[in-house]
Amino acid sequence: MSASTENFLKTIYCFQKLEARDTKPGSIAKALGISNAAATDMARKLSEKDLLEYRKYQALQLTPKGERLALQVIRKHRLWETFLYRTFDMSLLEIHNEAELLEHATSDRMSEILWNYLEKPSFDPHGDPIPNVYGFVDFEKDSKVLFKAEEGQEYRIIRLVSNDEEFYNFCCDNKIEIDNEIKVAKQYSKNQLTEISILGRQIVIPKEFSNNIYVTRISDQ
Repeated sequence: MSASTENFLKTIYCFQKLEARDTKPGSIAKALGISNAAATDMARKLSEKDLLEYRKYQALQLTPKGERLALQVIRKHRLWETFLYRTFDMSLLEIHNEAELLEHATSDRMSEILWNYLEKPSFDPHGDPIPNVYGFVDFEKDSKVLFKAEEGQEYRIIRLVSNDEEFYNFCCDNKIEIDNEIKVAKQYSKNQLTEISILGRQIVIPKEFSNNIYVTRISDQ
């Protein structure tokens, strides 16, 4: 399967299952940097292969076969991220970019070797669950983005999701890391800012960053 096909299926899966975003061809085209016509043409071809359901002007839906293939790509991507993060002095953004290339050149056999070498990890360095060989994904229950967290409550950071270098630099500078505990001091809804306490410091986070930080309430664990 070509890298373009794998990226197409993976993007639909992530939009549909993880981000609750629109999966119409135009939205997928924008995410992948291709034309609307190219996305529509790809959708039609993959529909003929029973990888997705295509209806004109409707959101794209993966078939069970298409979802399995998307999860295989995601599994390889997150295994490579884990390997690169543990082995080299690379940032969260760097491992994502490299894994985008490596995932398409990795056989199922190699992904199993990698999984065993890494001692069968369940989550990647961003906090994203790694699908198992059967396509099962162990999502963290009751998680929410920081922007929607309640004032006065304590939370644990479980995911950092972005392709933005500025976001990861901000997280690094402010010790916003997986498993760190925070307390939401104030939600400034009018200004779309979130003030938190972390490691004895007060930090104000803009919405474009707090929407990329997933947390789970400590009292619920």
